Amino acid sequence: MNFRQLPNLIIRNANIVNEGQQQIGDVLIQQGRIRKIQSNITGIHNAKSIEADGAWLLPGMIDDQVHFRDPGSPKKGSFASESLAAAIGGITSFMDMPNTNPATLDLTALHDKKAIAAQHSIANYAFHFGVSAQNLDIVEALDPKLVSGVKVFMGASTGNMLVDDPKILERLFANVPTILLTHCESTPRIKQLEEFYRDKYGKDIPANLHPKIRDKQACFESSRLAVSLAEEFGTQLHVLHLTTAKELCLFKNLPLDKKHITAEVCIHHLTFDESDYADLGHLIKCNPAIKTASDKHTLIDAVANSERLDIIGTDHAPHTWQEKQQTYFNAPSGLPLVQHALPALLELVADQKLSIETLVRKTSHQVADLFRIKDRGYIREGYWADLVLIRENQKKQSVAEQTNFMRCGWTPFQDKTFRYLVDTTIISGQLAWHQQQPYLNCQGQALEIDR
Repeated sequence: MNFRQLPNLIIRNANIVNEGQQQIGDVLIQQGRIRKIQSNITGIHNAKSIEADGAWLLPGMIDDQVHFRDPGSPKKGSFASESLAAAIGGITSFMDMPNTNPATLDLTALHDKKAIAAQHSIANYAFHFGVSAQNLDIVEALDPKLVSGVKVFMGASTGNMLVDDPKILERLFANVPTILLTHCESTPRIKQLEEFYRDKYGKDIPANLHPKIRDKQACFESSRLAVSLAEEFGTQLHVLHLTTAKELCLFKNLPLDKKHITAEVCIHHLTFDESDYADLGHLIKCNPAIKTASDKHTLIDAVANSERLDIIGTDHAPHTWQEKQQTYFNAPSGLPLVQHALPALLELVADQKLSIETLVRKTSHQVADLFRIKDRGYIREGYWADLVLIRENQKKQSVAEQTNFMRCGWTPFQDKTFRYLVDTTIISGQLAWHQQQPYLNCQGQALEIDR
């Protein structure tokens, strides 16, 4: 991409939400970067002007956890399809998980994924490296600038990516050269509960028992183990997708730069609760499971009013509609979420449960800080122009009335009407989405990890 050839853009009269403040102003974008932020920018010729009319201008969401299914599962998603959907949902950068086919367990697989993304991704991209019982030598020798993080499934995984041997975990926590991300659920407890409910219901276990099988204790036991190992070895640890109020006690209520153990919550665990299984069934089956309304409300409060939960992600994990209609043990876990990421979160803002400034901090600023992403995540002069313009949904357009760009073709938000919509998404200075139109020539860039 020759950024010198990009047209100049000016966003005028925007309500710029950045670093805990709101201010009305203009933003000038040249050669892919933010060149000027002023109350009124004049004297710029040959620039495309976007009139914000006082709408919110946010730094684009940086999603630290997606499963774009590329390579390996083209019917579920690709870098092309899912990155476009992400841009429509206000996500300008993503970090893809390693459990693709082949899994990202060696440098060849990592290089191949980067090559595919460089050719097809509309959004900016980075990749987490995977851990198995057989690749610790590779993990320990990783250049920390090559990957956004290292992901370990400490339970409840499939294939050769489940790592629950204590000696292997100790070696990993002691020697991992970069931030370590964990999926925490206790596999022995889950297996025990699976057998209990299988004996009671057979193969067709009701969907609403998923949080009883992958229960609070399974999450707490595994999260507590991860935190204790990180404390013992001084590991920079990031625990993914917390789902329970009980787990919050494991994490310190301190600013991000004052701790080496951090935690994330995902959109669906802030949106749905166990009452939604009645209508949505396996469509909201995910690991770890969506749990009680009390857990949901406590997680929302922790995001809004404490520093125990540092960032918000999606864990976008698309499966086909047909797969989701199967019985309990055959219906796969995971939800397609990226296309509705910011609109779904902005419902919490509309309900006055979360401030827009906190939303920006935990979807953009702190993600960039935690993963050491250079020149992104803020609206600052000299930074890359990754920006999202949010407008009120004045026409009351429902999700069902909108085109679904996620390849799986469905969404758990089908019956929702969000109060805010993404009007414009700018990625590395390029229009990716503007007034209901995608710009397929937008080319995402590799995130620069500044470690």
